[in-house]
Amino acid sequence: MPFKCTFHERRLPFSLRTIKKEGGKVDVYEIPEEKKEKVLRSLYPFHNLPPMEREMEDLHQRRTFQVKDFMVIREWGTNLLVSPYYLESGGTVIDWIPVRRERRQK
Repeated sequence: MPFKCTFHERRLPFSLRTIKKEGGKVDVYEIPEEKKEKVLRSLYPFHNLPPMEREMEDLHQRRTFQVKDFMVIREWGTNLLVSPYYLESGGTVIDWIPVRRERRQK
């Protein structure tokens, strides 16, 4: 039986572009740089909002990125905060971990 979502979150006020990914397509918001921090603040599900320059690691991809490089996708009637590697490996915000200082220096 196909997945049917009964919850629909309001769309963000940005245009969407459809991108092909392994297993199908995904809609990605085109968020202007000057609006990204506000969007991050509204979608970040945890208590301590990381700075935009914080280096994080995507656990699925095992690669680092800066928070400011996040993407927001629209799937199943909801907006999802994801890593810039989402199209390759599917890492969402719950898969981000801060990069420790000693690891950064390697």
